Amino acid sequence: MSTSLRADGSRKTAIVTGGAGGIGAQTIREFYHNGFNVVIADLSFAQRAAEEIIKSFPDPSRAIFHSTNIVNWEDMKSLFRTTKQKFGQVDVVVANAGIMESREFYEFEEDENGELKELVDASRVIDINLKGTMNTLRLALHSMKSNPVDSDGARGSVILIASTSGYFGGTGVVAYVSSKHGVVGLARSSQRVAAQSSIRLNVVAPFFTPTHITGSYSAQWKERGLPANTVEDVATAIVQTSTDPQRKGHSVMVAGKMVREIETTRTGLTTQWLGEEIAHVMAEGGKFFDDIGGYPLPKARA
Repeated sequence: MSTSLRADGSRKTAIVTGGAGGIGAQTIREFYHNGFNVVIADLSFAQRAAEEIIKSFPDPSRAIFHSTNIVNWEDMKSLFRTTKQKFGQVDVVVANAGIMESREFYEFEEDENGELKELVDASRVIDINLKGTMNTLRLALHSMKSNPVDSDGARGSVILIASTSGYFGGTGVVAYVSSKHGVVGLARSSQRVAAQSSIRLNVVAPFFTPTHITGSYSAQWKERGLPANTVEDVATAIVQTSTDPQRKGHSVMVAGKMVREIETTRTGLTTQWLGEEIAHVMAEGGKFFDDIGGYPLPKARA
């Protein structure tokens, strides 16, 4: 059976946040051309771009735009509610929406009293890239846990878009790098709950990709002859990862035509990295929490 069809023969539906431009828009096109219904979730200013994408499809009835601020909980509830009303259920979610700061984190601007001003720009990056991704994942898991198990053994599939900056990140783009490390942590800490609901949760971590975010240095990067993704490269990796039944808890790095799984590889090298004694202690600690059913949360302080 096609990966775009549910067990009952109806089309699967994919939501892509930040879906009206760049990687998100190409991912929407890729899902559509692979037979999915698609939902473009993006800010209201992107509606015209989203409508142009939808008009380009042979059957526009298989696509909708939903004005969505991923940091706004009411917007996000409406996104999932509207998708289910239109297409029955949510099968794939790609948490793609994200931004990069436009001011240096260590730009020490002072107020009239000579005191350091708060850097609101950095807080906005964390809100959108991390809080917004957390909102997306939480609603995705809640929506999918009631789906029937599909022929691939899963109730749904979620892709979080991190970055190579979520694993390395030595560029000095402080808020962006921090937020993408957070996305990797979100994926790791959510695997148990996802697995309990038979939902596949994976990460796609693109290397340099020419988009609006990288526009200020894309030409210089090309002149240096360094490898670069296209939005098509990344979109293909997203769709393939989201539909591959073997992808569970993986992180797929995309660097041009090179695609590598890095999360399970990192896990497999733990002993070499930490040494046998520490690796054993870490493994036993993990087993302890498994045995007691998870991490017991502390009581909230008064």
